[in-house]
Amino acid sequence: MSRLHRAFRWFASIALVCASWVASAQVVLTASPQRIDLWPQVRVLGDPAGAMELEQVRAARDKFAEPRGAYSTLGMDKEVVWLRVPIVVGAGGEGTWVLDVDYALLNRIDVYSLLDGKAVQRMTLGDAQPFAARPLQGRSHAAPLEFAGSGPREILLRVDTRGAKILPITLSRLASYHTRALDEQLLQGALGCLGLVLLLYSLAQWVSLRESLYIKYALLVLFSATFSVHFFGIGEMYLWTDIDWPERHLAGVTALMAAAATALFIEDAMTGDLNRWLRRGLRAVAAIHMIATAAYGADLIDLRTVAVLMSTTGLAPSLLGLPGALAKARRGDSIGAWFMVAWVGYFIASAVMVGVVRGRIGVTFWTLHSFQIGATLDMLIFMRIAVLRSAARHLVAQRAAQERDTLHSLAHSDPLTGLLNRRGFDDALAVALGRATPERLLALYVIDLDGFKPVNDKFGHDVGDELLRVAAQRLRSSVRGVDAVARLGGDEFVVMADGLSNQELARELGLKLLDAFRAPFALNQNTCNVTATIGYALAPEDANDAGSLLKAADAAMYAGKQEGKDRLVRAKA
Repeated sequence: MSRLHRAFRWFASIALVCASWVASAQVVLTASPQRIDLWPQVRVLGDPAGAMELEQVRAARDKFAEPRGAYSTLGMDKEVVWLRVPIVVGAGGEGTWVLDVDYALLNRIDVYSLLDGKAVQRMTLGDAQPFAARPLQGRSHAAPLEFAGSGPREILLRVDTRGAKILPITLSRLASYHTRALDEQLLQGALGCLGLVLLLYSLAQWVSLRESLYIKYALLVLFSATFSVHFFGIGEMYLWTDIDWPERHLAGVTALMAAAATALFIEDAMTGDLNRWLRRGLRAVAAIHMIATAAYGADLIDLRTVAVLMSTTGLAPSLLGLPGALAKARRGDSIGAWFMVAWVGYFIASAVMVGVVRGRIGVTFWTLHSFQIGATLDMLIFMRIAVLRSAARHLVAQRAAQERDTLHSLAHSDPLTGLLNRRGFDDALAVALGRATPERLLALYVIDLDGFKPVNDKFGHDVGDELLRVAAQRLRSSVRGVDAVARLGGDEFVVMADGLSNQELARELGLKLLDAFRAPFALNQNTCNVTATIGYALAPEDANDAGSLLKAADAAMYAGKQEGKDRLVRAKA
């Protein structure tokens, strides 16, 4: 009998399940599955005045109708609605089930569990309720419902919210509910951490490089990440719990400011590739969104107006920046291609999210997360664009510095020997004279080659030029790294050495320069002996200014020539 009895119960349960599936109007709770999507069995009743009581709703049961529009969303309609879900408790379906409405931005949801037409459980959910008062304290709106015994059961939900009525409603066993809630929190935590890392990196780049593009990118990341944190209930759960203003305003504020920051970022990144009218248009879009942010924050406009702005002017930055992106792409700049990839993703994600909010696109994991996925893609691509733009600017600056250094070198260098020319030497001497003191002497040596003209006349100008180059190399190797060597013209050179502690060091250096010319010169298979006559003067002892110092050293050199050449002579005091 017991086996027959069990078989009969199973048959009755299966028959009941089949009947309910055929009718498609009841949810059957059994041992499996562990999670049930309720939307196929949801029926909807409008309550325009928001004044219907539970008894009135029960009496109007035959007026409930299938929801119109897309799956699990009723769009932006402001009126209060009642949802009804008939329940049948089958074999293994007894016990605790969690009713979960997985959209955080619903203001108030009154939940009634009815048995034989009488309310056996009643709970209030929604972000307008204190967080601590939630039946299950999580990021979504959930409540545990008890199902036991037989008899007709139903769930009634009264939904009253200012924004979109996005209603992904499920019944889950507690373990399944917690697993799904944990998976979503891990996802939101990972994306939130990514946003934080990008924010900190962009701020660090701005502090380091002082490029305005990075602060605009930081604003874009801040508002986009905050929108996601708010949209999926993480902010209410962990950050601004039970603070009224963020709960009522952050969705609109962050969406508007993210669009404003995007317009400013595009305007900056496209500098040079957009005409002034397009750039002004981008600034105007940013200004409109900032004004709308202030108005919405002060409750001067409602969320529907924000939704209209986001679905119109919110797309304007991409359209206004498109000519600049195309111009960059045509000339091979990868920034243009990256922008277009970002905009394709942004258009798709925004269109999907707007469709969900307006009740035209059904709710799934991907559509509900579409804006977050698109925003994350944009953040990563825009960071790539910022890095490429910084690298391009750095390269331009580097090339400009190289060109400047080259021009400076050409203007201050002797083209034959590579030494300083007269102009370069005068600049170096002026700086060094400012440091000269009796304890820090500056020595100036004027050097003239002895016998250079006969070598030039005998072997030709090419050999003469080679002699000057070798002479320059010998002078360089005879002085300290900080000393300046210059060719003033012809076969006349000058050496400046500062920071000498006494006169004897100056004389020793002069003798070393003189010795540099003792060895014969091997020039293009020709060998010749060329010496040098050197006159020198010290600052501040012999003179205090550049002209007088050079004149004194030059006079000493000529005195050495008259005395027989190949010698070192100091200027007379």
